Amino acid sequence: MKISKGSKIWSKTASVLRLKVLDIFILKKFLGTYFMATILILAVISMFDITEKLDAFLTAPLKETLFDYFSSFLPYFANMLSPLFVFISVIFFTTKLAGNSEIIAILSSGVSFNRLLRPYMTGAAIIAAMTFLLSNYIIPPGNVKRIAYTNKYVRNKSVQTGIDIQLMARPGEVVYIGRFENSTKTGYRFSFDKFNGKELVSRMTAQTVTYDTTRNYHWTVRDYMIRDFDGMKEKITSGREKDTIIPIEPKDFLISANDWETLTTPQLTEYVEKQKMRGVANIKSFEIEREKRYASTAAAFILTLIGMSLSSKKSKGGMGLNIGIGLALSFSYILFSTVTSSFAVSGLTTPFIAMQIPNVIYLAIGLYLYRRASKF
Repeated sequence: MKISKGSKIWSKTASVLRLKVLDIFILKKFLGTYFMATILILAVISMFDITEKLDAFLTAPLKETLFDYFSSFLPYFANMLSPLFVFISVIFFTTKLAGNSEIIAILSSGVSFNRLLRPYMTGAAIIAAMTFLLSNYIIPPGNVKRIAYTNKYVRNKSVQTGIDIQLMARPGEVVYIGRFENSTKTGYRFSFDKFNGKELVSRMTAQTVTYDTTRNYHWTVRDYMIRDFDGMKEKITSGREKDTIIPIEPKDFLISANDWETLTTPQLTEYVEKQKMRGVANIKSFEIEREKRYASTAAAFILTLIGMSLSSKKSKGGMGLNIGIGLALSFSYILFSTVTSSFAVSGLTTPFIAMQIPNVIYLAIGLYLYRRASKF
């Protein structure tokens, strides 16, 4: 019996349509569960946060609490815990499918395990793209308001005083400030040295120096003296007050906790390069933050692979066992990322390697589980 060409085309078209329906079904389940898990867990986190900061919330204006704090607090934690939400989502709905024997039915219909993974990876790509945009460009500007709110109403963690500040303003230009008070933007025991190679060509000293917040890099020195050197000759100029441009500002040397969270990734890159040129030592946290943002993008794919491989088969322990394993693995991933970041802080490795170690290890786990699960 011969099968007509039209029948073959119709059969192939029907097969493609079935796969598209399957893709849409899994993708809707994945993203729907992801957003539902995000909303539920954020609601719990918000309740704990309100309980902890109740005095501050009662003191602060409601408008500031809603639009300055919670409008950035919720996206911040949603993005930070995104690996956890991804894992819970995949484990939850895939375990349910496997428990109803739907995974077996799909594979028995001729769909390969590799093909079954495609809608999962599509969902992971959507979440990864969203995570990338949030962490690199959208959340940092919101963190400025959130951190300012907590400094004002909860606990002030901003650095207001700097001691023995020394940094390079530009190549060959070294600034020293004995003490700087951020409240008045005033520094004391100021010196500004200019070098030509290793030779000192000019030195400005002043009793005080004040930063003009209305103009970039404008400083006013008071009770100053300038010594210009030309071989064995020396020219001395002094005065009561003088405006000068020095390409530094207080935020370059008064680095507070979580300042790195307020910069977009392009700003982080620019800041790190500028501070390296100036010889500033405490920029590891900024480098780690930048690498963490890139590493967290890959986490969606890795944890989706692990979750799908782990829960695609029926388990005697049911959904509870799989969710328990999923929670343990996702929390261990987040914890491991925190631990490896300390390797970069202590100088054992570079920030890039430190933040990629969890991805490499958990990718290996995911590939092992996937290979094992694909042997139906």
